[in-house]
Amino acid sequence: MTAFVLSLLQFVRVTFASLVSLALAACMVISTSTPTPLWAEAVAGAVLFATVAMCVSARAKAIEGTFRRDLEVGMLFVVLVYAIVTRGDGKLDGALYPLVYVCVGLVSAFARPAAAVISVLFALCLDGALRLWGVRHGNVARFLYAGGFMTIFASLNALVLRGEISRVRRALEARVKVEIDKLRDDARSYRLHTPANARVAVRPNEDDRLVRSGVEEIHQSVLFALKVLRQALDLHTAVLLWQNDAGTHLRVSEVSSDEPNVIEGPFLVGDGIFGAVITQQSMVSLSKLKPGYKLPYYVGSCPVRSVLALPVFEHDKLRGVLVIDRKSDEPFGAREEELAQEACRYAVRAVQNERVFVQLERAKVEQGKLYRAVEQLNAAISESEVVDAGLRSAREITSVDFAAVTLYDEARKSHEIRAVSGADETGLVGESFRANSSLVSMALENKHPLPLRGEYDEKRQVVFTRNVTPPNMPSIIVLPMLVHDRPLGTLVLGSRRPRAFGDAARSMLEVLTSHVAVSLANARMMRRLEELATLDGLTGLLNKRAMLEVADQKIKAAKRFGRKLSVLVTDIDHFKKVNDTYGHDAGDVVIKGLGEILRRQRRSTDAIARFGGEEFVVICEETDARGAELLAERVRVELGKTTFHAPKVGPDGQPVAIRVTCSIGVSTFPDTGGDTWEDLFKAADEALYVSKRSGRNRVTVYASTQRVPSSKTQHAA
Repeated sequence: MTAFVLSLLQFVRVTFASLVSLALAACMVISTSTPTPLWAEAVAGAVLFATVAMCVSARAKAIEGTFRRDLEVGMLFVVLVYAIVTRGDGKLDGALYPLVYVCVGLVSAFARPAAAVISVLFALCLDGALRLWGVRHGNVARFLYAGGFMTIFASLNALVLRGEISRVRRALEARVKVEIDKLRDDARSYRLHTPANARVAVRPNEDDRLVRSGVEEIHQSVLFALKVLRQALDLHTAVLLWQNDAGTHLRVSEVSSDEPNVIEGPFLVGDGIFGAVITQQSMVSLSKLKPGYKLPYYVGSCPVRSVLALPVFEHDKLRGVLVIDRKSDEPFGAREEELAQEACRYAVRAVQNERVFVQLERAKVEQGKLYRAVEQLNAAISESEVVDAGLRSAREITSVDFAAVTLYDEARKSHEIRAVSGADETGLVGESFRANSSLVSMALENKHPLPLRGEYDEKRQVVFTRNVTPPNMPSIIVLPMLVHDRPLGTLVLGSRRPRAFGDAARSMLEVLTSHVAVSLANARMMRRLEELATLDGLTGLLNKRAMLEVADQKIKAAKRFGRKLSVLVTDIDHFKKVNDTYGHDAGDVVIKGLGEILRRQRRSTDAIARFGGEEFVVICEETDARGAELLAERVRVELGKTTFHAPKVGPDGQPVAIRVTCSIGVSTFPDTGGDTWEDLFKAADEALYVSKRSGRNRVTVYASTQRVPSSKTQHAA
């Protein structure tokens, strides 16, 4: 019932405005045919205006309209217009009725197509209801006439206005594309882009931002120099033209002029005065020009009488042309030529400075990514956390389409794909393969990234195995993870961009890989330290300190949930005699053997620990005394049937066979009467000593009342 009410409330909340529109439309039809109190119409009008204001405000705040918002606004406007028509004229076909067509046209133009269609259908239904039951002008011809005009208005507005909007959008997109292309051409001509062989993989939006800001700074600096030069020398125009990469064309980089019609180009390098400057690679000064003289950057006749063109050099290479002109016949003097040359040098310095700044910004961005990657790797504690952090960092630094981490087992000479990002993980993660001639194996063996330039050919190269392959990409690089030349695994990265891993990108990835390798080694060392702190070195079971922590948690859980908890304390009989007779090496074999038996017999929820010497403790959750007794009996029987072999051979040259037994004490919470771990362990220990005093090789259950013992089991009271 509660779920139904919540669903109903959710439905009402979502469709509130539409329900209000339907309710007000029904009230309008009723009030048109039947006299309605003035207060009721006032309330309905207030609700209508409030709902319209609310929906229009919500629609205006939304970045992009939705079907529901458009439908709500359309239906409310239909109701509002019909209310104005019926209350203003007192009939439908009055002077105000064309407002309906205007409303339908606006809704069709601005609402989503589906919302517009439903709004027009709603208007037709309301119009028909008013004619049939409201004003009672049930003229079918008038209704069809009005419906036809609504359809025409809606269709024309939708087609014409939407078509115009689409045209304007395409025009704006084309203008934006032209500006972006011009920006990129300027960036290439200014050498703001990093060479492909030294490119660090920066995300496209980040690189575009850096290049855009660099081009804008260059234009501002050059424009400032041109304005100063024009004012100082009383020039008509000062224009800097920059050469494209191919050296075939010149384009206006920046201009300061009184002339409104200056052509931006591109111009051929051999056009007019440009060709003379580029051919001679020296300045060209002309005066007393005729109106018929053609300067390439002017439209029509030449408006100036003197012109000076200077080549712009960068590192002794021609990069562009600076042209200044004025309307007087006076030729440019030596001082003016020197100022113009200084302006050329200033423009070149502006480009060089910005080029260095963009490179520094790129390096800053990449160093920031590397710093964040190192932070993530330092925060990773476990091996899986290091692998995940390494994948995330690699994808952030290089913007690759595929990333994988493989780990190498040096003892087994095998590789395992531990994590994958950017592909079908289920098909790759967990796959293992032996050392082979793949890129992964060869990269680890040679201790060097492969392939050499990161260019991958699936026909000639294998990343993992012939059957286990990454997505086909033109660029793949396998980076070995090494710590003190010890192989730990590889970082495999792939990109759909050709030549994605240039020298700079590969260098940064090698730094990242070394950090991943160190973090991986630290995680393994941390895991080993935890094992040494919590596990017994001989048996691999929990040690006493770790068992005490586990026992404290389990007894608290047993008390909280009212569950049984049993403890088994196991001791090998006459173990000192084994050590004295066969040596401590043989004793270690027996201890490890009992540990294996306990591990096989236990459940997944049981905890086993070696408490010291030949004593073992087992904690069994949700196990009563009888269940613990059966487990202890299985352990005792299996140990008695097991034959161990001493490391040293006997006089006959054969391994010495050793047979041992064990005594076990059992206690169960809360049957022991105590409510702490100490009480429970003490009871089991007492039961163990009863087994020892009763002849050994038996199980004793601690209980408050005496029970009848089996042949090998007795109970301590």
